[in-house]
Amino acid sequence: MVLVKPAYHSHNTKNEVYLLNHQIMKIKNALLSATTALLVLCMVGCKNNNNQQASSNGTDMVAEGNPEVAEITGAPKVPAPVGKRSPKKLIVNLVTSEKEGIIADSIPYTFWTFNNTVPGSFIRVRVGDEITINLKNDANSVLPHNIDLHAVTGPGGGAVASSTVPGKETSFTFKAINSGLFVYHCAAPPVPMHIGNGMYGLILVEPEGGLPKVDREYYIMQGDFYTKASTIKKGVMEFDNDKAVAENPDYVLFNGKKGALLGANMIEAKVGETVRLFVGNGGPNLTSSFHVIGEIFDNVYLEGGSTISHNIQTTMIPAGGAAIVEFKCDVPGDYVLVDHSLSRAFNKGAIGKLRVSGEANPKVFNAKTVAKE
Repeated sequence: MVLVKPAYHSHNTKNEVYLLNHQIMKIKNALLSATTALLVLCMVGCKNNNNQQASSNGTDMVAEGNPEVAEITGAPKVPAPVGKRSPKKLIVNLVTSEKEGIIADSIPYTFWTFNNTVPGSFIRVRVGDEITINLKNDANSVLPHNIDLHAVTGPGGGAVASSTVPGKETSFTFKAINSGLFVYHCAAPPVPMHIGNGMYGLILVEPEGGLPKVDREYYIMQGDFYTKASTIKKGVMEFDNDKAVAENPDYVLFNGKKGALLGANMIEAKVGETVRLFVGNGGPNLTSSFHVIGEIFDNVYLEGGSTISHNIQTTMIPAGGAAIVEFKCDVPGDYVLVDHSLSRAFNKGAIGKLRVSGEANPKVFNAKTVAKE
């Protein structure tokens, strides 16, 4: 049985109800004011974010002056930073070629290249630049070649406009509207074969104002190679399509050659310096687990974009992707660069070294050992 308390009224009760309603109205008004303020802040924040995104997008930026030939470099070197300069009109000259080179030890291989190197030349521009790509296919090439730059907004990343038969030259112009580190590669059919023979490189589009200053910068690009004895020239290796389809490479290499970053070719830095590595993965198939043994990446520009992660041990770089990694060198010694899928490093060639020179830093690392009897 439910007992219901009889209702009654009094002067005091009416006052209490009045005060309670008054307090409720005050709370409602306070909540309404807070909600309105929050909405205004959100609208302002969204507007500011949109303005920031618009300012970093190069579509409406004007590239002034006469066209200049851009500085491009072979790995592991990179061109000078763009700094705080205004947008320019730049010319990038590239030559595609098919040539023999040493892939490992004394083993020759028929590489297909941009500017006679694997990886191809490093291109460095800024957002808002207007870039003309001149692509010449060497007269001694057997096949047509082209270029697909992942930094290009347009059909095929420029591949359609740059399809070039041997001995001829094509040209197209694009606007760098998004900042980041981008892969470029040949996209002529069969595409895996052209990439698998070494036709890839990196183009860096710096943001307005440039990247933060560091002490050292290097260019590293991983690729997987599938080989067999040439049917044309005895003693020379060539691309094996069956191995490529099975994704079973004979070599996984940094900068197109076993030992390209070892011995006299290792990269260098000094204690106290900050190193920035522009790391790309041409593929055509494998994902890289890039790692520097004995270092932790202070900053990683994930997938070469604008999102920065911190204190990273290993970063994944997909085929056709890139990343920028930065770290400070605190302790002298040799630091091993690897694809941390370690059979690729120690058995197939994806290994290099960074030599750091300078004074020891026992606060960070002390190598003294005590012999036990």
